[in-house]
Amino acid sequence: MKHFSSKLLFSALVLGVMSTANPLMAQKYKVDIDKPDFDDLQSPEVGGNTGKKNFKPKDWLEAEVKFKITSNDPKIKFVDRVTVKWFVAAKNPAPGGKGYVLLEKEINHTNVPVGEDVYSSVYLSPTAVKRISGGDRAGKSILSHVGGELMINGSKPEGNSGYFSSKGKAGWWTSGKLARYDKIPLRNKNETPFKFLWWDRYAEIEERR
Repeated sequence: MKHFSSKLLFSALVLGVMSTANPLMAQKYKVDIDKPDFDDLQSPEVGGNTGKKNFKPKDWLEAEVKFKITSNDPKIKFVDRVTVKWFVAAKNPAPGGKGYVLLEKEINHTNVPVGEDVYSSVYLSPTAVKRISGGDRAGKSILSHVGGELMINGSKPEGNSGYFSSKGKAGWWTSGKLARYDKIPLRNKNETPFKFLWWDRYAEIEERR
């Protein structure tokens, strides 16, 4: 009798866990994601009554990707968090350096709408551009590949829909052929003078507290 009661208790616990987990397990997401694009942008000239200063805009490099999340549950209109892990293959900035190095950046987006096209972006500052290229006006030729992985609420979306790459097969950043380089940071949009520009185009960035 005691053995039978234990089995009943165990079954009840399993059913309880399953009933709690089912709503979460039922939520499946898929991502339609384009190839990332990258281009050079000049620092914006922001006006205001701050006095006139001599200013010659320098070049930033921007990489952006467009994505749209879909859900199997039509009631879900937003997801709490979308994490985009960016990987950029940039020319080796070391004196006499050859080949490319790997730059990385993880950006968390919050309140991301479902069923709408939104963008995520990452940037190289003018000083980063100069350090890599040796000049202020270097174009996007200093980059070879741009790619990354998108996760929804900490989990991978259906299939391989969360991967993207400007060329070649996504996942090239895991090949081990490129050495990680942490001396040149990638920036999210809120860490640039473009923070308040094109606001509605981009997914909202989660600020660190």
